[in-house]
Amino acid sequence: MEQQGKTILITGGAGFIGSAVIRHLIQNTAHTVINVDKLTYAGNLDSIAMVADSPRYRFEQVDICDADEVARLFRQYQPDGIMHLAAESHVDRSIDGPSAFIQTNILGTYTLLEGARSYWNTLPAEQKASFRFHHISTDEVYGSLGETGLFTEETCYQPNSPYSASKASSDHLVRAWHHTYGLPVVTTNCSNNYGPYHFPEKLIPLIILNALEGKPLPVYGNGQQIRDWLYVEDHARALTLVFEQGKIGEEYNIGGHNEQKNLHVVETICDILEQLKPERPAGLNNYRDLIIFVQDRPGHDQRYAIDASKIKRELGWVPQETFETGLRKTVDWYINNETWWHRVRDGSYQGQRLGLKD
Repeated sequence: MEQQGKTILITGGAGFIGSAVIRHLIQNTAHTVINVDKLTYAGNLDSIAMVADSPRYRFEQVDICDADEVARLFRQYQPDGIMHLAAESHVDRSIDGPSAFIQTNILGTYTLLEGARSYWNTLPAEQKASFRFHHISTDEVYGSLGETGLFTEETCYQPNSPYSASKASSDHLVRAWHHTYGLPVVTTNCSNNYGPYHFPEKLIPLIILNALEGKPLPVYGNGQQIRDWLYVEDHARALTLVFEQGKIGEEYNIGGHNEQKNLHVVETICDILEQLKPERPAGLNNYRDLIIFVQDRPGHDQRYAIDASKIKRELGWVPQETFETGLRKTVDWYINNETWWHRVRDGSYQGQRLGLKD
């Protein structure tokens, strides 16, 4: 814990990862947080309710594409840095409607970079030197791996979906603003996150909630696609560490060291539910009986896996949760937080299949 806290603008702080970062910062550091979120379908202030009364927390409902509002935030709060998590993030939604991903992930990042650059140029030398623009990205920018190998910070970009292409574009903009204008940036690329407060369009929360409600558990294709799973609270610790201690101009890959086939993830959730929620929906003999195989996602990447040795070597970060401990905590959280996910499901998303438009 730093003795003297900083003021940090956090974009997308009402989202899944952003809210975890804010909870961590308020509960475990002396930093002050300005939560900047447009509150789209996936933004949920309930996810920050436990820390919202802190005197070190403020909320601003702002679209990061609004240059005037972004400039106001910098003038009003005089931040010591920014952690940029605001993004459209669901691959299936990017297939259905790529425009929102271009707007938020590319133009929004550009607007923030320009707002940050204008503000940074006005700072005294000491504050200028300590300012950080921390850009949070994804391993999906690297494309798909074969059966072996890991993504490293030197892996070439080969994005395969509108979502990953938009995030790759934002990564390149951040790099360019550093090399062209000198803006002090750090970038992190993470593997698939999971944990509490996850919007239920993503695989793990969707499977948990469908199982609890006795609905089919859809698995894309043959379910052999491999992802590296990272518990969101481990990620929040890593992001804080990079913001505080990361080297300017550097990139850090953050992974959970937990490669799992999608089908195994779904089966493991079913097995955990057998232990934690043995009172199954009426007529169901076993949660695994709900598993169905559905048409694969267009352009589905086969395998992601991150080499997180750089952040371990340089900053000392390693994940605290294994896949087994993290997944059990996650399932248990959803079982015991029905009010949160019922409020989410009462909104625009009801668990329908996305990403099949021609």
